[in-house]
Amino acid sequence: MAEPFNHSSADAVSAPVQGGTPKADEQLRAIVARIERLEEEKKALMADIKEVYDEAKGNGFDVKVLRQVIRIRKQDRQERMEMEAVLETYLGALGDL
Repeated sequence: MAEPFNHSSADAVSAPVQGGTPKADEQLRAIVARIERLEEEKKALMADIKEVYDEAKGNGFDVKVLRQVIRIRKQDRQERMEMEAVLETYLGALGDL
């Protein structure tokens, strides 16, 4: 059975690509560095979003509903209307309306 890949990010950045050129190695290092930087930015943004939800909760808003509002607002209006129509059909068929 193959060993799981278990290298640290430092190992991955310093190891050359098999058969790669120095230019390809440098491009790979730059790509990995950019992805790592973006992951850190994403982590910071997620913490900021959590703070806003906590603030909303502290002001008496229902965070679960607020998350649903955000999800709905991301959808295309026509797509959302079609989904709501299907939802009403399904709930009506189940006698839940």
